[in-house]
Amino acid sequence: MTYTVASAKESSVYTARSEQINATAFQRYLTLLAIKLLKRFRKRNGTVLFLSKKICVKYGSSVNLSEASSIQFVAKYTSVPVPRVYCAFANSNRAYIVMERIHGDPVGLGWLKRSEESRIKILDQLKDMVGELRHITPPTGIGVAQVDGGPLYDPRLPGTSNHFGPFRTIQDFHKHLRGGLEAHPVHEPEISALISQQDKLQSASVFTHGDLSSLNVLASGDKIVGIIDWETAGWYPSYWEYTTAWNVNPQNQFWRDEVDKFLQPMHEELEMEKIRLKYFGDV
Repeated sequence: MTYTVASAKESSVYTARSEQINATAFQRYLTLLAIKLLKRFRKRNGTVLFLSKKICVKYGSSVNLSEASSIQFVAKYTSVPVPRVYCAFANSNRAYIVMERIHGDPVGLGWLKRSEESRIKILDQLKDMVGELRHITPPTGIGVAQVDGGPLYDPRLPGTSNHFGPFRTIQDFHKHLRGGLEAHPVHEPEISALISQQDKLQSASVFTHGDLSSLNVLASGDKIVGIIDWETAGWYPSYWEYTTAWNVNPQNQFWRDEVDKFLQPMHEELEMEKIRLKYFGDV
C-alpha cells in the first residue's frame, strides 16, 4: 500500500510496514527490564510510565501498536509535533511503545485562565496542524482504516471489541456504527433520517487523529509542543475529527466552545452524530 503525501514538507511516498518498530531482542529485553525495575518508583499517567526525563513507555493490554505507526507516519510527512518512537513491540498479549517524553502541559489545564491572545495563538497553531493532516492524500481504494490499512481502535464505540474494520467504504463504516441496521419504513423518523444522511455522504477519507481533546494537546507557554495519544487515528470520513472533538468527556466540556476555531464546523454532521449516539450509543 502506498501513500502519496502533499504537505508543507517535500512530497514523499510512504510504504506500509510491520507495526513492530526497532523490535530487536535487545530493545525488547531492555524495555521489559526497565519497566520491572522502575514501575514502582517512576511517575506514571494511565498506561504511560515515565522511565526518565527523556523517555517514556506506553504499555498494556489496551495499548494498540498501530498508534506507533500513526505517530511515525505523522512525523515523516508533516511538521506536527509528535513523540519520537524508539521501539514498539508486542509481548504476552501486551503492546509496548517506547517513545520520547514531551515536556508540556495539556492545554486544558488553566485554559480558562489564559488570556484571549494566548488562546488564539494556541488555536491558530492547532488549526495549521490539522491543515497539514488534511493535505495528506489517502491511498487509492482506502475506505475507513488504520494508517496501514488494518483494523481501527476506539474504546468509545459500541460493539464486542474495541477493534473494528477495516471498511471498504464509508457506507460500510456507517452501517457498522448503527449495528448493521438497514433502511426500513417502520423505523423512527430520526433513524430513517440518520441512515439517509449517512448513506449519501461520499467524501474521501482523510487522516484523522480521532481525539483532539484539550487533554491531548501539550503546550509550553503559548507554543504547542506535542500532540499525543494517536491510538484512535486512521482514515475516516472528513467529519469524524470534528464530531469526536466536540463529543468531549465531562472534564473537558469547555473545549466545545473552541472546536469551531481550529476545525471546519460541520454542524449537519454533528446533528447526525447526535442522533446516532441517541439510538445506538457509545460507551
